[in-house]
Amino acid sequence: VKVLTGSSTVSSLRLIFIPIAAVLFLMIGYQYVCPADSNTCYFRSDEKGLFQRYSPGFNFTERDLDRHVDFNIRGDDVMVFLHIQKTGGTTFGRHLVKNIQLEQPCDCMPGQRKCTCHRPGRAESWLFSRFSTGWSCGLHADWTELTSCVPVVMNKRDKKNAPKSKRNFYYITMLRDPVSRYLSEWKHVQRGATWKTALHMCDGRPPTQDELPACYSGEDWTGVPLPDFMNCPSNLANNRQVRMLADLSLVGCYNMSSMSELERGRVLLASAKSNLRNMAFFGLTEFQRKTQYLFERTFGLRFIRAFTQINSTRAASVGISEKVRWRIEGLNALDMELYEYAKELFLRRYQYNRQRQHQEERLRRRLMENRGCSLPTATCRCS
Repeated sequence: VKVLTGSSTVSSLRLIFIPIAAVLFLMIGYQYVCPADSNTCYFRSDEKGLFQRYSPGFNFTERDLDRHVDFNIRGDDVMVFLHIQKTGGTTFGRHLVKNIQLEQPCDCMPGQRKCTCHRPGRAESWLFSRFSTGWSCGLHADWTELTSCVPVVMNKRDKKNAPKSKRNFYYITMLRDPVSRYLSEWKHVQRGATWKTALHMCDGRPPTQDELPACYSGEDWTGVPLPDFMNCPSNLANNRQVRMLADLSLVGCYNMSSMSELERGRVLLASAKSNLRNMAFFGLTEFQRKTQYLFERTFGLRFIRAFTQINSTRAASVGISEKVRWRIEGLNALDMELYEYAKELFLRRYQYNRQRQHQEERLRRRLMENRGCSLPTATCRCS
């Protein structure tokens, strides 16, 4: 019979207690980050974090990076701005109507919310946005709503026959770091914003009350604490960027019983990535100058004034603990991966375009030199 001494008993108890304590810690942490009524959190199999990755790595083609658009402002082309809440869309939208060098600038009257953005010599709009056409497809209409609504609205406005008038609709949007965007939306709702007049149309109808229950009773959610904001399972702030960029008809719109939550997340994320990648342009709130540069390269248009990077936002002033940050990341797991994907694509596009620009400049200099031109005066001996 083996007799345990006092010291050996203590050591044995420590060996048993440590793994039990570790398991309890993980269980408590998981319940905080992913509460029982939340279906948005999944464990992921790699070492990078708590949440499941829905797709491996990034594999972009040259077509994904080369986004030059031959935008015919004199023809029938239309630029469509998909404005996601709290992504800096209001500022970007004002750039579109007030800050682009155009042959016929948008007419923005003092005191008026909307500007008239007509094509040169024609009383037809080339821009579909909050500050030009208003919320013609509903307040903060998403990809699902816009793609079915915009062609009808624009043809009606311009009195065109849709089958005979083949238009190019160039969709653009802005994205933002999901945690900052989420906190900004919370502060906005806390001040009284609701967006309750949004239509959320999908497959020809809005969601029912059962499909999209309200998070609050009364007129608004003024003064809502952050924990209450996070605890509402039907809060559209959760993964808002993925939802607004995906084709919701692929998942039964707002009918959550059409498939499992895991499968729904996979389909939505894949659709949002595809739609974002195939858009004419998207920018990132955190990279204002690069956003300006890529827009100008994409559309061949120039802004009058440089974009300004503003980091002192309301979201930046909110102090949160690491646990609260984990919780927000868990509630926005799809948005977190979409943003990671978007940021990689955005920065690669920027690098690709800078390289192309340098190649174009070198080629231009060689052509000038071959023609006997002196730089920088560029006086040539031959044409």
